[in-house]
Amino acid sequence: MKKIYADNSATSFPKAPGVSGAVKDFIDHVGCNVNRGGYAPAFDVALEILATRKQLCALFGFNQPRNVIFTPGATYSLNMILKGLLKEGEHVITTSMEHNAVMRPLHELSQKGVPYSVAPCRPDGSLDPEEIKKIITPRTKALVMTHASNVCGTVLPVSDIYELCKKHGIKLIIDAAQTAGILDLPMSCADAIAFTCHKGLLAPQGLGGFVIKNELAEKIEALITGGTGSQSHEIIQPGVLPDKFESGTLNIPAILGLQKALDYISRTGMPAIFAHEMKLTEHFLEGISKLNGVRIVGKNDTQGRIAVVSLDFAHRDNAEIASVLDRAYGIMTRCGLHCAPLAHKTLHTYPQGTLRFSFGHFNTPGDIDYILASIKEIIAE
Repeated sequence: MKKIYADNSATSFPKAPGVSGAVKDFIDHVGCNVNRGGYAPAFDVALEILATRKQLCALFGFNQPRNVIFTPGATYSLNMILKGLLKEGEHVITTSMEHNAVMRPLHELSQKGVPYSVAPCRPDGSLDPEEIKKIITPRTKALVMTHASNVCGTVLPVSDIYELCKKHGIKLIIDAAQTAGILDLPMSCADAIAFTCHKGLLAPQGLGGFVIKNELAEKIEALITGGTGSQSHEIIQPGVLPDKFESGTLNIPAILGLQKALDYISRTGMPAIFAHEMKLTEHFLEGISKLNGVRIVGKNDTQGRIAVVSLDFAHRDNAEIASVLDRAYGIMTRCGLHCAPLAHKTLHTYPQGTLRFSFGHFNTPGDIDYILASIKEIIAE
């Protein structure tokens, strides 16, 4: 049976060329730690990790590699930033298109005296910055928001919102889980950007991080403290970056895999990657629009979006369609609420959820043709 992977919003597959080789080579032939060994291989690996931080700086238009912090993923990054920054009595703003990686930490904080307000987005997932203005208070400390929806692909106007935040002295924290490696997002548009490596960055799971400006980093308490291999004579956590936020052992195999993925993205070019994914998305949207009983959730064109498309089937259960696509056609998708119930309420797809297709750099026009033909056959039954 033909196999088509259309779940890149959850994790990209396949990974970039050279990623698996770099991971295997480190495990098989190097294997040492960094900041814990006074021998050449440890020093060499430390230099490779620094080089990877520099590559991420280039990706985000930044020039401070020490301000690139590695974590297990975007969820960890957002928790570290939000819970390390916000104190009782302060207020935070978010949007109605957020993933639970944002909403659950905010809910926990609200139980500890840090209230949050939600700026309502339109039914296509887009956001009018004026909605942010309405809910700013004198106690508002930060605004945390996604760059693009993991449900319907709509891109939010982070640049405009950052200008608004600066006027009011509010720190802007961006969840770039869906856009890092695909859309340009410079640090001139944010105070901190949380990213994950296993989606658009085409690297292994279990690795992510955040890029942060010094002014904000100084205000955040380290939630995880311990060994860093630096200032070991002190019982207090180092305040220098990245050590302040990187206690314990880094996921070195994944970082070296990420380095190869960033090499590939740099050679290929993010504009070329995005253009390819949007060409596939345009083809898919055109084909779906010709089918009866299938609703495109969110934007129905390629303006202001990424290659994430959710569908709602009028006369069939979405989960049933997903199951048939997998079992009978070998097409891998994701059905449900996508860890973003508030977004589905905004899109009027709660509680049933949607069937999501998310295309990546390694999908082809032939994949789209096959998916469209398969959906057409299923709904004709």
